[in-house]
Amino acid sequence: MMIDARIFIGAVLASLIGAQAQAKLPPPTPEQQQSAAQKKAQADAEQEKAKQELDASMNAVAKRWRETASTNGWQTYPASSGAGAQAASGNQGGQGAAAPNPPIRSEKQGTAPPSTDVKPDAKPAAAK
Repeated sequence: MMIDARIFIGAVLASLIGAQAQAKLPPPTPEQQQSAAQKKAQADAEQEKAKQELDASMNAVAKRWRETASTNGWQTYPASSGAGAQAASGNQGGQGAAAPNPPIRSEKQGTAPPSTDVKPDAKPAAAK
């Protein structure tokens, strides 16, 4: 009986705590809104600075690799600016806006031929 009382008291306390957690906060004051806007602007500026530093670092690594590759005789390809090409085309997916979706090919749905790398069905062992 003592365990049932503990469970009941625990359930009551949990429901009270849950009710308090759902309580609505008062709207922020103008000072709090201004402070939040300043913090957001500062965080955005820091994020942009970190993004530029990362971009510069990646460009330096790529440049150093290209120089090493040319001295070692490795095949290199011209540098591409993926971000610039996506921004110019206006899409983020990399495909043109009018590119249709390719048809789905599936062995399970019967829209593709069976794979050639699948083992053939084993013949049942002959009964002796």
